[in-house]
Amino acid sequence: MQSPGDIRILEIRTLRGPNRWTYRPVIEALVDIGELEDFPSNLLPGFPERLASWLPGLIEHRCSYGERGGFLRRLADGTWPGHILEHVTLELQTLAGLPTGFGKARETSRRGVYKVVVRAWHEDVARTALQEARLLMLAAIEDRPYDVAGTVRSLRRMVDRLCLGPSTGCIVDAADDRDIPTIRLNDGNLVQMGYGANQRRIWTAETDRTSAIAESISRDKDLTKQLLAPVGVPVPEGEYVRSAAQARQIAESIGYPVVVKPYDGNHGRGVFTNLVTGNEVEAAYDIALDEGSGVIVERFIQGSEHRLLVVAGKLVAAARGDLAFVTGDGQSSIEQLIDRQLNADPRRGSTEDTPLNPVRLDSASRLELSRQGLSAESVLAAGREVLIQRNGNVAIDCTADVHPSTAALASLAARTIGLDIAGIDLVAEDISRPLAEQRGAIVEVNAGPGLLMHLRPAEGKPQPVGPAIVDHLFPQGESGRIPVVGITGSRHTGAIALAVENLAAQLGHKVASATSAGLTLDGRLVQSGNCANYDAGRRTLLSRSIDFAVIENGARAIAEDGLAYDRCLIGVVTSFDPSETLDDLYIETPEGMYGVYRSQVDVVLSEGTAVLNGDDEQVADMASLSDGEVIFYGRDPASAAIEAHLAKGGRAVFPRGHHVILASGNTETVLPSLLTSSTDLDVLLPAAAVGWSLSMSPELLRTSLEKPLLQAPVCHPAVVRTTVAMSA
Repeated sequence: MQSPGDIRILEIRTLRGPNRWTYRPVIEALVDIGELEDFPSNLLPGFPERLASWLPGLIEHRCSYGERGGFLRRLADGTWPGHILEHVTLELQTLAGLPTGFGKARETSRRGVYKVVVRAWHEDVARTALQEARLLMLAAIEDRPYDVAGTVRSLRRMVDRLCLGPSTGCIVDAADDRDIPTIRLNDGNLVQMGYGANQRRIWTAETDRTSAIAESISRDKDLTKQLLAPVGVPVPEGEYVRSAAQARQIAESIGYPVVVKPYDGNHGRGVFTNLVTGNEVEAAYDIALDEGSGVIVERFIQGSEHRLLVVAGKLVAAARGDLAFVTGDGQSSIEQLIDRQLNADPRRGSTEDTPLNPVRLDSASRLELSRQGLSAESVLAAGREVLIQRNGNVAIDCTADVHPSTAALASLAARTIGLDIAGIDLVAEDISRPLAEQRGAIVEVNAGPGLLMHLRPAEGKPQPVGPAIVDHLFPQGESGRIPVVGITGSRHTGAIALAVENLAAQLGHKVASATSAGLTLDGRLVQSGNCANYDAGRRTLLSRSIDFAVIENGARAIAEDGLAYDRCLIGVVTSFDPSETLDDLYIETPEGMYGVYRSQVDVVLSEGTAVLNGDDEQVADMASLSDGEVIFYGRDPASAAIEAHLAKGGRAVFPRGHHVILASGNTETVLPSLLTSSTDLDVLLPAAAVGWSLSMSPELLRTSLEKPLLQAPVCHPAVVRTTVAMSA
């Protein structure tokens, strides 16, 4: 059919932190549906049906009806393309492996122009999904073909390339479950957990507690065995060899069968097991040498491969490997049988989504076949079973079966090498029996072990490895947070931020601040000019030397980027100017601006405090949004908000005569003689409220508020005021 119009994406911005829409990062698109404003979905023949058939997962979108199939009902009844674009974008991200349910579509003051907001796990993926959603919708409207499967494949490739891998992701998810903030530090898997001085870092399954020396030891398999054997950890007898002839000699001295492997290889490459002749050993030596910088020959241990994951000295998970066989059909070659019987298994693949690797006819597999008088081209008789691969299939969960003595040996091995997180490779016939009973042994200790086999085992129960690593880095009761004070409002925010910075310094904190006066780290000016923005705010949270952050947030900064932090200990809102708008962002009403400023209160921690101007009715109304305590401040102690708050036992700060009063219910504490004719109450009162919420004693609070800024540890070149209480 002829399309009644086009859908144009005018602008896309990414809100990287909590924002007026939600706590999570989103993309916010300005979308012009043009003439389609006159054509809701029920007036587009066949469009709802085509969309539902192309994206059957849309039935799970509950939409405003709050029930399964709710969006499809809206589609049938008639809804507009802006709203549909939201849902299609979300569904494409879900199909790409990034399930998310948050989306909004809102009209602007321009006819046919909408704000479309969707959750963005990764900015590039979300933007691409939005663009593809537009193309898909236009094809469905015009009854043209559209390659949904191809788009999903492309998006999945983006996810694999750009997003955190499942191993890192499971740790980040576990941190999120414990309300520990995380910041991705590069395009790979380097992640900061926590803020400032309380942060920890991970790189997949390595942490900032992982010893570099231990990691180097683990790569040297011969040295690893030399350290393990003296402490009673069973290891296979063997030696480092420097030639094929020496490899044969050592094999004969150990006694066949033996294993030949690279001494610093990984992922099982170049490993030959169950070798029984000198010729096999010499052939294996040359291949193993290509995979590493040396070769080890050691006793072959009967049994299955196992991988035990040890975190902070405790066994967290264990997986077992199985041999890979094919069964003949009398017609197909072994190579064909491998593809049909083994690699066709959906659990096998080359991505991190699959627990089993594809079976390849590498040198070790070809050697295994030659022992049986076979090659890749051999056709097996019907019913004949042939061994293809002895290693590389460790993905069957056996955590519950590990004998306690074996778990203790794995822990000892990790401690001996010095790894906080270790993958212990061992061979045993029965993991439920002690190793000594079966001549089992630990063959390798690995740093930075893969976690996928434990997260998505081919068989058995997934293990909570992410929570175990997070608990190792942050024992229960620790959040990785530092005190963060966020300040927003129409007026006085810069002066209040400087005052709070001074107070925190008086408490002995190493303070970072990102304000309209600049960016400072522990009193050192790092960047001059207006730094009340997302990027500067984020920088205050990255420094390991900082244990307190003060971040000023202008309305535009919140609307364009979101907040730099996920949650804060104290959130200050100073005032609300009903005439203020951000017209270029289509935030043109008091209600819209209220949504921007309330973001600061929405992120206050349950153990934190919202400091709100009780003289401003709309700011005072934000009290109900705070998960934490509320302290009102104001010039008028008789204001309705302050009186009602005190009547309920709440806290408030206000002036009386020359004094500042800290009131808690019916109890008052006086900070005497703080007020002069030059005092700016709009700065001093919220600063006092912040100091009180930080549990500063009245004496220290009074002294700190009187202290001239130029004598404080904070050094801003722009500061020319004589006291913290003077006007901004």
